[in-house]
Amino acid sequence: MGVGAGIMYRRLGKRLLDLALTIPLLVITLPVMAVVALLVRLKLGAPILFLQQRPGLCGKPFTLLKFRTMTNDCDAEGNLLPDADRLTGFGLWLRKTSLDELPELFNVLKGEMSLVGPRPLLIEYLDRYTPEQARRHEVRPGITGWAQVNGRNATTWAQRFAYDLWYVDHYSLWLDLKILAMTVLTVLRREGISAPAHHTMPVFTGTDNE
Repeated sequence: MGVGAGIMYRRLGKRLLDLALTIPLLVITLPVMAVVALLVRLKLGAPILFLQQRPGLCGKPFTLLKFRTMTNDCDAEGNLLPDADRLTGFGLWLRKTSLDELPELFNVLKGEMSLVGPRPLLIEYLDRYTPEQARRHEVRPGITGWAQVNGRNATTWAQRFAYDLWYVDHYSLWLDLKILAMTVLTVLRREGISAPAHHTMPVFTGTDNE
C-alpha cells in the first residue's frame, strides 16, 4: 500500500471497513445473540450484559458491552468472590468460543471501537502506563488485535504492549484483513484463552516487566 493510500485508510478507510463488515455481521449474528442472551439469563441470571467503562480513542471512556460469563456470588461481607469462583463452565465456554464478545459489534457500529485494534483494558490502568505504553490509545480499541492473534491472554504484559504498539505504528488495510483471518483460526483453535495460572489475564500493576 502506498503512502497516500495508507493515509486514506487511516483517515477514512478503516472506519468504512468496520461498517462494511459489522453491519452484515450484526444481521447474521443477531439470532445467535438472542440464543446466547436467553442462555445467560437461564444459567447466570440478570443482568444479561456485562457493562464496564473502558478507555477508547485518546483514552476517552466508553461503555463496553459483553455477555456475562460470571455469577454475582459474594462472600459473607458482601464482596464479590474471586473470578475463579464465579466463572462457571458455561461462562468459560462463552469465553473459549468468544461468543461473549458479540455485543461489542454494537460498540464498533457506534464508532467507539474498531474490529481490529488494541484490546480496551481497564480504566484504572491509565495512570500505570508509561508514555510509550499509553500510545496504544492513538487508535480505536478493537474486538481483536495483533496481540490477540499472537498469544491472546497467554502473553505477558510486556509482550502484549509490544504487539499493540507495533500495530499502532504499522496498521493498514492488508494487516487488518490478515488479523481478521488469523482471528478466525485462533477462535476455532480456542488458543490463549487465559494466562498461565490465571483464568483470564493477571492485573497490570504498572511494574510488570515480563
